[in-house]
Amino acid sequence: MKLGFVSDSLGGMPFDALLDNAARLGVSGVEVNTGGWSTAPHFDLQAMKASADARRDFVNAFESRGLEIIALNANGNPLHPTQPQQGECLQDTIRLAGDMGIKTVCTMSGLPAGRAGDLMPNWVISSWPPETQEILQYQWEEKLLPFWTETVALAKECGVERIALELHGNQCVYNVPSLLKLRAAVGPVVGANLDPSHLFWMGADPLVAAEALGDAIYHVHAKDTILNAPVQAKTSLLENGSLTDIAARSWSYITLGFGHGEEWWRQFCYRLRMAGYDGWLSIEHEDVLLNSLEGLEKSIALLKGVTPVAGSDFKPQAI
Repeated sequence: MKLGFVSDSLGGMPFDALLDNAARLGVSGVEVNTGGWSTAPHFDLQAMKASADARRDFVNAFESRGLEIIALNANGNPLHPTQPQQGECLQDTIRLAGDMGIKTVCTMSGLPAGRAGDLMPNWVISSWPPETQEILQYQWEEKLLPFWTETVALAKECGVERIALELHGNQCVYNVPSLLKLRAAVGPVVGANLDPSHLFWMGADPLVAAEALGDAIYHVHAKDTILNAPVQAKTSLLENGSLTDIAARSWSYITLGFGHGEEWWRQFCYRLRMAGYDGWLSIEHEDVLLNSLEGLEKSIALLKGVTPVAGSDFKPQAI
């Protein structure tokens, strides 16, 4: 496996300083945010679309430091009912990835409205009352499947081999069954971006998810979550409080090792290897209490100690 991080982890840092720090920290690459919910401070989508020289210079900035571009990440809601620019960002990102020789694009599945004419996305997380099933049928049959059928065709046309969907709340694809359902419908260009931090707060087990996904794992975000048991006991893990009020929340994103220790991350890396995954671990730092560079340094140090690098050379002895 190879180690890198998401560019927005150091979103307040200029592009050259970001890459210089990546080289200093000893990672192998950087995953680049291109838009969506990100302001994409390190990637000017319009400039990249307009200029082959800009694309070439961007790639050269990585190569000159011995770094790789892990993936492009358009982490928005491409099915938002009133923000078509979210879907356009993903389509542009796929085209640019093809032009730049990048084979993996990370994104979200999208979450449409609950019916035609509604203006806000609608995430169904229960099976009652009965209208929830009507919402799901509309979202999947009328919006999600047609969109991803077209998007997979675009990826193939552009030479993008893998679209890694983050299993994320407030999206149609948020867990193992929903990912596998979409993949079965639109084909193996679509796979999972397995981010354990989201599974933690949704009550799933990322170790079991890794085994269940197997060769459908196309990318991994290394991000941790702290579960605040005293608050959780009162409010549950269904949390909509301020992201910055850590003490009041039942869960929060946190620097690697502060929510789940080194032994858990060791097991996670081993389960990924058991599932056949030997790709990137891309750290996504979203801890609001720790300094971003310090948090990234601590996360890298933890993963360097637990991540398998070399391939197995075990062979049974002849007896």
